[in-house]
Amino acid sequence: MEEQTQKNANKYGNAMKYAAVGTQMMVLLGLGVFGGMKLDEKLNTSPLFLVVFPVVALFVSLYQLYRQLVKKQ
Repeated sequence: MEEQTQKNANKYGNAMKYAAVGTQMMVLLGLGVFGGMKLDEKLNTSPLFLVVFPVVALFVSLYQLYRQLVKKQ
């Protein structure tokens, strides 16, 4: 009985870790888009920062995911 409970807890713990990673990626991308839009609006540049910030946020998110996966092993 305890073994089954431990397996379920471990399975749900892993699912929550990956859900948190996905949420973190979405928040970073959203902040990149929002920040890029506001900075483009303020500096009167066309979609320069709107393109650059989300790309940078994507690379940061992927790097964080890589670090978490390497740390797990």
